[in-house]
Amino acid sequence: MMENDLRSTDRVKWVTVTALLMAMNIALSSFGIPVPGGHLYLCDVIICTASILLDPFGAFLVGGVGSFIGDMIFYPLPMFVSLVTHGLQAVVISLISHSHEKRGGSHFVYSLIAVLAGSVIMVTGYTLGKIFVYSTFEYAMLKLPYEIAQALLGAVGALILCFKAGLVKIFKKTIS
Repeated sequence: MMENDLRSTDRVKWVTVTALLMAMNIALSSFGIPVPGGHLYLCDVIICTASILLDPFGAFLVGGVGSFIGDMIFYPLPMFVSLVTHGLQAVVISLISHSHEKRGGSHFVYSLIAVLAGSVIMVTGYTLGKIFVYSTFEYAMLKLPYEIAQALLGAVGALILCFKAGLVKIFKKTIS
């Protein structure tokens, strides 16, 4: 069990924080930043942030289920791709980020490694998912640069929020 696991210390706080982050994920998946040839969605910032803060199950709920619901409401075609891809991304980030508790070392370094691994999962999952959903390799390759940009935006944004803005410290104070 993870040190200071919010789910085991206070279920009401865990449900509240998880639901709030899930709602933020759904809201941010409803609009994107227009860029030439596509959009960048900010939901990855919330998914990575939640995964650094929460246990793997909470991270899966925010990342996988939250993305699934957001897609179901706003753009249903890739909703199952989002469930699997963002769910796996969130769980992996959470597991790696929290492994510093058992092994020692810097939470920031483990979180950096975690969000980079999560970015690879997200880009790979969505690229393969687009090949399957849209039945065209070419379309997936056209969108690949946007997937990479979105993944990096999410990773950098989450690290800034969690460590530069002090969200990890605030979160730890709140749950203890």
